Amino acid sequence: MSDLFSELKQRIKGKELKIAFPEGRDERILHAAGRLAEEGLLIPILIGDSQAIEKKANELNISIKGIKILDPRSYEEMSEVVAAFTERRNGKVSNEEAENILLDENYFGTMLVYMGKADGLVSGAAHSTADTVRPALQIIKTKEGVKKTSGVFIMVKDEEKYVFADCAINISPDSQDLAEIALESTRTAKMFNIEPKIAMLSFSTKGSAVSPETQRVTKAVQIAKEREPGLMLDGEFQFDAAFVPAVAKKKAPDSVIKGDANVFIFPSLEAGNIGYKIAQRLGGFEAIGPILQGLNAPVNDLSRGCTEEDVYKLALITAAQVL
Repeated sequence: MSDLFSELKQRIKGKELKIAFPEGRDERILHAAGRLAEEGLLIPILIGDSQAIEKKANELNISIKGIKILDPRSYEEMSEVVAAFTERRNGKVSNEEAENILLDENYFGTMLVYMGKADGLVSGAAHSTADTVRPALQIIKTKEGVKKTSGVFIMVKDEEKYVFADCAINISPDSQDLAEIALESTRTAKMFNIEPKIAMLSFSTKGSAVSPETQRVTKAVQIAKEREPGLMLDGEFQFDAAFVPAVAKKKAPDSVIKGDANVFIFPSLEAGNIGYKIAQRLGGFEAIGPILQGLNAPVNDLSRGCTEEDVYKLALITAAQVL
């Protein structure tokens, strides 16, 4: 376990944070939840058919001590959850519709977070990103001043740590979106003890090419600087100008970023997704995430190809986001 996760474990241990897992019968979820409970790091809430979950845990020889199991079909306080959901949806659903919707484990788990019965949620091992994110956007919603959620990866290799965004959610962000992603990514960076130096990426460095695509990034730089003038943030940069001091000295000698950026804001989802996977597969970096940012409470999305270790680590991150 890297120093990064050792730090997170120290931060959350003893806080008795409750993290909901809507995929309670998934073998990877069960193993990770068992570890988290046994180590006293948090209180896992497994959502689903309680008998089926207990049977599966028994088959896998996983202790459910310290784990809560909640079944939407028999939850004693379901009427309270239904009432809160219909109120949150501003009359867009009836009580009967709400009862049906809340049988969906992701919606039920998200309501637990919204109502303070859980502190965060981790899903996606058996569901799509949309299945995880849609309830979060409808119920938890984005923080004041944030229009859209975004997804970041923490890229880790030995002592190196970087933030890559947005690599998961926004297909074609405009200038306002990019600025917002940059500002939220600075907060995520600080959570991992990364002092943010933010590079807004493009295929151009400081006007070496001019197009609507590059102008979108330069405008985003301007918006971000106006909103938080004290940030170490600049662009537009090609990656090498943001990361290699010798190239930065040649291409952007007057920039506050001297080839030492550690937070990279990609101009589109395709660029971000390709970029993090190149770093992961060719560069040997561990890609931790995607971590969703900009929400009022932490909800995070696993890959359907995730491992038990991925679940365990994302749960630690989700708990740390609460603090």
